[in-house]
Amino acid sequence: MSRPLRTCFAARPLARISQTAVSRTGAQNARALTQTSARLEDANDAETADPPKTVPPKPQTESLLESIYGSSLAVGSRSAQPNPMASLSQNMVFQALNKSNVDTSVLSGAPLQAAQKKDDELEPFHFHVYSHKHNTHITCTKPNREPIISMSCGNIGFRKSRRGTFDSAYSLTKYVLERLIHTGWPIKIQRLELVLQGFGQGREAAIKVLMSPEGKVLRDKIVRVADSTRIKFAGTRSEKPRRL
Repeated sequence: MSRPLRTCFAARPLARISQTAVSRTGAQNARALTQTSARLEDANDAETADPPKTVPPKPQTESLLESIYGSSLAVGSRSAQPNPMASLSQNMVFQALNKSNVDTSVLSGAPLQAAQKKDDELEPFHFHVYSHKHNTHITCTKPNREPIISMSCGNIGFRKSRRGTFDSAYSLTKYVLERLIHTGWPIKIQRLELVLQGFGQGREAAIKVLMSPEGKVLRDKIVRVADSTRIKFAGTRSEKPRRL
């Protein structure tokens, strides 16, 4: 009688344990399956969904110059609208640049050119007249100070005290002009500077010749008159004046 009771009592807990185990494993498997199925569905939805639309890049904003001066070309099918600032700049800025002497060729991409010197900056020929109480010297030089002709009253035959007179200086200036005309220098001389030095009688004589018909060849080409007389300042004591 004892054996069947033990087997009966032993079989009951085993059945209960098996039922609880089956119920637990079924619930876990069901939960796992539901979770995996949900994940698979999400993955499938993500694959079948439309790809994300790429947002086209925004057009670049107009540059500062285009905003000020306006664009001359139409973008796409749109026609360029007139810009009030563009018309204002064309009326004021560009007209001022056209009237000014500013070289704007570099801005347009043109090759650099050597700046041309103005006429005032070009060195002219020189006509030097150095006269003192004993003699008169006349020298004509090139712009680089190379002498063309240099003569004094003694070269044309005046001697001693006659070399410092008005007549000798007058004759000397006429002779120098004749020599320049004979050698063809007036054609080459376009600009001439008259340089006076000293206060002898030859100073007025040279000016008289240039103002006369003989000096018409060079008178129209004189652009400057300068005085290079030396002024005594300090130094040693002067000699005693001569008394007669």
